[in-house]
Amino acid sequence: CAPWLDRELALVGGSVRVVVTLGAYGWQAALRALAQAGHDVPTPRPKFAHAAEVPLDGLTVLGCYHPSQHNTFTGRLTGAMLDDVIRRAAALAD
Repeated sequence: CAPWLDRELALVGGSVRVVVTLGAYGWQAALRALAQAGHDVPTPRPKFAHAAEVPLDGLTVLGCYHPSQHNTFTGRLTGAMLDDVIRRAAALAD
């Protein structure tokens, strides 16, 4: 998916204010793609955690557990937790 993500970032340019990542894999992929797009991503790269926030130059990256069956059935991710991340993203985008 990296080429698709790179192209999406190129298309939207500087209009992105928030990136919500689903899971640690998405977190790492997003930080890598944002770095390649020219954003100043800290080194070492921030570690993934649910509701983690990384402010970059002009945008914020938010972490969210992946909404897989494993995470939702075990309660690791609840509907309320996902709603909280989405609400935070909306607030940051305003």
